[in-house]
Amino acid sequence: MIKVSNILARKGGGAISIDAGTSVLEALELMAAKNIGSVVITEDGEYLGLLTERDYARKVILKGKSSHETLVREIMSTGLPRIVPENSIETCMHIMSESNIRYLPVFMADKLCGIISINDLVKETILSQQETIEQLRGYIHS
Repeated sequence: MIKVSNILARKGGGAISIDAGTSVLEALELMAAKNIGSVVITEDGEYLGLLTERDYARKVILKGKSSHETLVREIMSTGLPRIVPENSIETCMHIMSESNIRYLPVFMADKLCGIISINDLVKETILSQQETIEQLRGYIHS
């Protein structure tokens, strides 16, 4: 069974974060520079939530707000389900599907240790299937 810890080991722990008082425009510039779809929002070094591209589209663009004047704390997603490194990717897929979300914060002892996305889950599933195929090929040809 593939676990969240496998994903974090492959992609590296940690996550890009910004302060809750940052403007949405600055957050978007950071996300574009790092080629990421979400960023962790913190205040005094503590996790508050996530800002995602979906948050921007639904809470700024559709509401006619200004990216320059709106702060990330005003539009960030909070109360997301928390997962731990021991969770399986199947559990994560279920949580994401049921909650209609694309990102999950990963915590270890109440400390944020990473973020996983639906894309991470798909990549890990594909890698696992490729490994299984290679093992079967090796078995067949031996």
